[in-house]
Amino acid sequence: QVQLVESGGGLVQAGASLRLSCAASGRTFSRNTMGWFRQAPGKEREFVAAINWSVDSTYYADSVKGRFTISKDNAKNTLYLEMNRLKPEDTAIYYCAVQTRGGVVLRSYDYDYWGQGTQVTVSS
Repeated sequence: QVQLVESGGGLVQAGASLRLSCAASGRTFSRNTMGWFRQAPGKEREFVAAINWSVDSTYYADSVKGRFTISKDNAKNTLYLEMNRLKPEDTAIYYCAVQTRGGVVLRSYDYDYWGQGTQVTVSS
């Protein structure tokens, strides 16, 4: 079975930085695209960032452009999300996910595997 395990979340003040990690393990699968989504209380899950595993092209939500950076380590099968200049609006549970086939990067529906999530809380 494919497993995705996020880590790195925490409680920080506005303006601080956090680096989230997502370690993939289990059976081999095609990593077409891996991405990060987040869900705040009472809100829908929203797209944050994604990276094509082979081409290394990246995609970002407008709300995080210039502040967040997505990257990966092929040898470690690990996905990262560097979050800088955090704002209270960034408070949410952050999930990593993988598309094993082609799909729409922005749509959570097109992702096949999900991690358990890691909480990020940003205080004012």
